[in-house]
Amino acid sequence: MTVTVLFVPGLRDHVADHWQTHAANALPGSITVEPIQQDRLSLAARVNALDAALHAISGEVVLAAHSAGCLMVAAWAAHPTRPIRGALLATPADVESPLPEGYPTLDELSANGWCPIARKLLPFPSVVAASHDDPLASFERVSGLAIDWGGELFDAGNVGHLNPPSGFGKWREALPLINRLAAR
Repeated sequence: MTVTVLFVPGLRDHVADHWQTHAANALPGSITVEPIQQDRLSLAARVNALDAALHAISGEVVLAAHSAGCLMVAAWAAHPTRPIRGALLATPADVESPLPEGYPTLDELSANGWCPIARKLLPFPSVVAASHDDPLASFERVSGLAIDWGGELFDAGNVGHLNPPSGFGKWREALPLINRLAAR
């Protein structure tokens, strides 16, 4: 049976030199949730885009989410509309704490449905990657999300937010983690 990897970007959508972009290029047949054009900060709009992308895929799916994309997956999973084989949830953002300058404020995030973070047990296996020096979420907060979601915590070390400003294009652990979830 074919397993399709669906990449779920965060609020900044597609970034050319991002680990998700490199992983998607290395996985033939993978798909990335398309950026939405309206209500870009709306969690509900983003969950709807995720749901539409999922329903366009036949066969089994592994999700590979980053940052706020992890929160989109958790919100979608509260009312799933199809089975998922597994999910890699890399460096989820802590939108319940102030984010660095250049990111939406707590008030903006709350007004658009991001708070509180969905913490229901996920109905599929997951690996939650946490960084010790992520400016968007402490290791402890991400560890707590992994527990709440029933996911396996993956200690990614000091990788910042696993994005180009943190020195990451390629993330060598991404493909092995995705492949392990696909093989379950």
